[in-house]
Amino acid sequence: MDNTSFAHSISIVIVNYNVRFFLEQALRSVFKATANLSVQVWVVDNASSDDSMDMVKQKFPTVQIIENKDNVGFARANNMALRQSNANYVLLLNPDTLLEESTLSKCFHFMENNPKAGALGVRMIDGTGNFLPESKRGIPTPWVAFCKTFGLSALFPSSKQFNTYHLGFLSEFETSEAPVLSGAFMFIRMEALKKAGLLDEDFFMYGEDIDLSVRILQAGFKNYYFPETTIIHYKGESTRKGTVNYVRIFYQAMILFKGNR
Repeated sequence: MDNTSFAHSISIVIVNYNVRFFLEQALRSVFKATANLSVQVWVVDNASSDDSMDMVKQKFPTVQIIENKDNVGFARANNMALRQSNANYVLLLNPDTLLEESTLSKCFHFMENNPKAGALGVRMIDGTGNFLPESKRGIPTPWVAFCKTFGLSALFPSSKQFNTYHLGFLSEFETSEAPVLSGAFMFIRMEALKKAGLLDEDFFMYGEDIDLSVRILQAGFKNYYFPETTIIHYKGESTRKGTVNYVRIFYQAMILFKGNR
């Protein structure tokens, strides 16, 4: 398929908030991975107080920038760019990630060869090389949440019954269907996004990736975990996990998700 026939084959959307160093490294890895693809890159800034946007304007002049005067949250910020995209695919990407040079082309060709694939996630590792189990997840039903909360999933990490949250029974090295993908790297077919709808802006942060993943399935598409490329996700650098505020926002998001079902 000649992807040059489209205005943009892929729109990459990165939401930034005070992570200038990580954003610069992420953008460098993105542009190294764009060979032979028509790619448009968006950075949506949620009122950062550092010089993130000055850096982007100086070092990456082709990037499309949206500068918000307030922190409007992850979902709303992404939607601002998505509404302006004319691409066949969109990639939601965290600023604290690094792509391999082949990441975009491998994801693009997988989606082209699998027309029922609505969205794709990849194998993610942290900064020390450890596999991040949230690369592939199941839908957080009450039973799945119970197993995770009370440690059954940790006790039986490979169990299909007890560790459905992180799909521990599926190999991290085999391509497989995965109901829920991570918003840190979510490669989405635009057709599926149009049918499923944009990110739910009731989620300020956390949980919106679960909600969108489920709506893509409900729209008649499949979600896939695709480990033929690996990215680094410096988990938590852009969200400061472990804080009381993180815990509060995360559980509020889970309550909202269950209320929307």
